[in-house]
Amino acid sequence: MKEQALFCDGTLSYVIPQEPQENEVVRLRFRTAKNDVKRVRLMTAVGGYEMKKEQGRENGEFDYYEIRWRLNEKPFRYCFEIQDEDEIRYYSRCGVSKEIVEFYQFVIVPGFSTPSWAKGAVMYQIFTDRFYNGDPSNDVETNEYYYIGGYSRKVTDWNKYPDAMGVREFYGGDLQGVIDKLDYLQELGVEVLYFNPLFVSPSNHKYDIQDYDYIDPHFGVIVEDGGEVLPEGETENCKATKYKKRVADHKNLEASNQLFIKLVEELHRRGMKIILDGVFNHCGSFNKWMDRERIYENQPGFEPGAFVSADSPYRSYFYFSKKEEENWPYNTGYDGWWGHDTLPKLNYEDSVKLENYILYIGRKWVSPPYNVDGWRLDVAADLGQTNEYNHEFWKKFRTAVKAANPNALILAEHYGDPSEWLQGDEWDSVMNYDAFMEPVTWFLTGMEKHSDESREELRGNTDNFVGSITHHMANMLTPALQVAMNELSNHDHSRFLTRTNYMVGRVEHLGPEAANEYVNLGIMREAVVIQMTWVGAPTVYYGDEAGVCGFTDPDNRRTYPWGHENHELIAFHKDMIRIHKEHKALKTGSLNILNGYLRVPNEDEYNILAYGRFEGNDRIVVIINNRSELTEITVPVWMVEVPRKCRMKKLLYSYQEGYSVDEEEYLVEDGEVVVNMGAYSALVLCG
Repeated sequence: MKEQALFCDGTLSYVIPQEPQENEVVRLRFRTAKNDVKRVRLMTAVGGYEMKKEQGRENGEFDYYEIRWRLNEKPFRYCFEIQDEDEIRYYSRCGVSKEIVEFYQFVIVPGFSTPSWAKGAVMYQIFTDRFYNGDPSNDVETNEYYYIGGYSRKVTDWNKYPDAMGVREFYGGDLQGVIDKLDYLQELGVEVLYFNPLFVSPSNHKYDIQDYDYIDPHFGVIVEDGGEVLPEGETENCKATKYKKRVADHKNLEASNQLFIKLVEELHRRGMKIILDGVFNHCGSFNKWMDRERIYENQPGFEPGAFVSADSPYRSYFYFSKKEEENWPYNTGYDGWWGHDTLPKLNYEDSVKLENYILYIGRKWVSPPYNVDGWRLDVAADLGQTNEYNHEFWKKFRTAVKAANPNALILAEHYGDPSEWLQGDEWDSVMNYDAFMEPVTWFLTGMEKHSDESREELRGNTDNFVGSITHHMANMLTPALQVAMNELSNHDHSRFLTRTNYMVGRVEHLGPEAANEYVNLGIMREAVVIQMTWVGAPTVYYGDEAGVCGFTDPDNRRTYPWGHENHELIAFHKDMIRIHKEHKALKTGSLNILNGYLRVPNEDEYNILAYGRFEGNDRIVVIINNRSELTEITVPVWMVEVPRKCRMKKLLYSYQEGYSVDEEEYLVEDGEVVVNMGAYSALVLCG
């Protein structure tokens, strides 16, 4: 039996339709080598069923077997049994095995689908304060308010490194700045903007929401200004009259929402989408429902916060350990997320009113006039007090959001196995740490994603990479995989370019300059090639394309280097994004990892990776040499349905000193292509 010819996955080539409804008949297909096997059976919980060989394929490399199966309302789990004259093999999401491995069975969830616009979409993450200052009049002022042991501070040097405790320093980036740079983003090839939180909040990261109903005027528009900053020595924010005017005056709030509408309309006019960050596990101590800082106390149009009054309409929104009436006003005895009193934990189980309001917020921003295209959910698995309620809430959230906007995407931040939330009735997908960022980082750099650890045994370890990424991809349904957010860097981890210097540590110990030293652009380009050719939605963290470095937060939140960009790296991103968008196989096609079948010197595949993406006649082969020396590699491209004898076109070749998109052809003989790969190189072929 020619095991390397066996193939199936959950894409449209093998599951037709790919996202079937309940009680619909689905056509399932399986690939074998030509005239190689005696029979193929579909294996289900209720038995094995003979599949028929498709007719009309006398020529070609493969046979295809098919069966039609009527689904019901339950998830359908299956694998394949392949038999020749001598042996029996099984095929599932982990490939070929000698017995059925239930964990890796294929799964179809009737009725589950993810938005077609998000499948393989090129996303771009913006940490707004650090992207571009388009409106200096809305900048946070020094001493505008007091937060976590210090005053807010306006940074006047755009190129300054972030402070070690930088949560309250502001560089002035805003939504007008994003609008001003939309031409740049569109020329880069970006299709979707994902924003870190934009709602009213006292920090620059804004994961401490103050008001879910409004865009922060410091990111939006301040039409009514006034009041005073806090004098030195004054720490009570009830006296921060400038801040109170800016963030609580409804004219500023409404004007900021209007600017946001303008941004969304302009994005949609350009054919682009937008995803907001939803922080629903906790809010901030400044939040109008809590009002620990007494920003809203006695302000017209605002009810008293739960910190201020025992009679607050929001008291049930939070869990107070000090329940006695004498603890008010100004009751500090509330539950904070991970004990942080600046991040009050939202108390859903005791407040139907809170649950309904957050579900309303979920609907509001994906509905007219805002028309956002999706949510990214912060620490989504932490919401609620119990796992049971967590699942109950996200089911309700999905129902509410999809009813308001059926094409909205629901992505969650999650570390670890997300499968219990990815059963088709909660999240669409996740920020893809386990099945992308971590395996790619370990393989190419041997570094942990915060730069906190180096493991030399994992750098270049192809077996570990293939085993890890295959295992974690099997935790996700195919429609979820195709929209998973594949990032190399983001606001919570070190910049990928910094990881290429193999330097372990954080900015407070090593200093910011160390993050820029000894970086390897060849490895960075290898990573971008993988990112733009893997299954999922490649997501660029602002500035990665321009060569921004940085250890983990806050150093990873440096400003975009306008005027100091690495223009060659930007051009490289443009070319890889263009290639990604030009080839349907790279958006929704099958993935077949070719390691295990390569021919390399000494039969050692360490630091070598090869795989193919294919859909119909669109066939892409990617070869990575993460070694420090030239290597000859023979790749069996026939496994990804490239003809036995043909010429493959080079789309891009990256190497340690640069890259090339010059036209070049590679000869395929007997289904194989031989390539000479320079140090730290990546080759993308089309055949």
